[in-house]
Amino acid sequence: MLLSSCSDPARARGAPPPAPEDVIRISPDDGTKAVRPGAGLTVRVPGGRLESVSVVRSQDAQDFPVPGHIAEDGTTWRPDDPKLALAAEYTVDAVALDASGRRSARHTTFTTLVPDERFIGYVTPENRATVGTGMIVSLAFSRDIDNRAAVERAVRVTARPAVEVRPHWFGKNRLDFRPEHYWRPGTVVTVDLRLRDVEAARGVYGLQYKTFTFTVGRSQVSLVDAARHTMEVRRDGDLLATVPITAGAPAHTTYNGKMVVMEMHEVTRMNSRTVGFGGEYDIPDVPHALKLTDSGTFLHGNYWAPDAPGHVNVSHGCVGLRDVKGGSSQTPAGWFYDRSLIGDVIEVVNSNDRTVAADNGLGGWNMGWKEWKAGGAAG
Repeated sequence: MLLSSCSDPARARGAPPPAPEDVIRISPDDGTKAVRPGAGLTVRVPGGRLESVSVVRSQDAQDFPVPGHIAEDGTTWRPDDPKLALAAEYTVDAVALDASGRRSARHTTFTTLVPDERFIGYVTPENRATVGTGMIVSLAFSRDIDNRAAVERAVRVTARPAVEVRPHWFGKNRLDFRPEHYWRPGTVVTVDLRLRDVEAARGVYGLQYKTFTFTVGRSQVSLVDAARHTMEVRRDGDLLATVPITAGAPAHTTYNGKMVVMEMHEVTRMNSRTVGFGGEYDIPDVPHALKLTDSGTFLHGNYWAPDAPGHVNVSHGCVGLRDVKGGSSQTPAGWFYDRSLIGDVIEVVNSNDRTVAADNGLGGWNMGWKEWKAGGAAG
């Protein structure tokens, strides 16, 4: 239920749906930073009613559901505990019907206040997660890091069975870790954050002292051939299926290169204006959507151009699989979604576009090992 991404024009029949932010009002606003504990959290619908609200608080690489309830009249949701936690990221997913009975979905995030002179790292993936073989450990810091070597030394990523894992900085507030090759299935990865009292910039000290782990599940790597309009899905090296796809049209080609599944959404809204296009499309209910880049590349179900997969590239840069309105596990898109994990690899070849940047999503596998290792700060 994410307000983002690229896709093929919907060419929807009838009046366009209302903007989700007009149907579902969420406070604090999407993207707000440094929210104070007493600011409160509310989800409301001026007209219509809420169907569902899910709120998750993320702290120290762990997710905690935020209990709350919808009012009897269906117009408002509030948490049971009105006080927000410090140094946390909140994610809100809400689904509602407007006054005309049309369904809308919103996905928003905001972060709460980190005390003065402190910094934290938001960690991907989640603690105790089971992930695909391409998962990259990524830390996004709440403050720019001047003393990168000291911070890097305070983060240790180890694997069992053992494999060399090396860091790479992207700018002053992102630090990623990966091995030379994809993780072996069954590997248990441990991330030790020893950031508490580490000075990252003058007078700015770390807050966290935390250990968490995740497990690498089976290996699934899928190869999208944009010229052949196919995707080969391989599980532990064996070919599971060859699926027809549609990729980016000539004017809006799909990135080449290795991309990693970052998020999974059974349904989401895709609006061209959120990714720098005009008003070419606005699809309120895209099914089976796997997010691949920060810039808005998805692999998703496509019900509005059913004859395109396997024959022609018509999207605005995404990879589309045949689906039906409302989604179905019996379609190629539903079949693939049900067999996917966050951390799975989607590699695109034979597209008339550049290779996706290493810092666009979890694109670090597109960088050679020597270049990757050179991006560390601690030597």
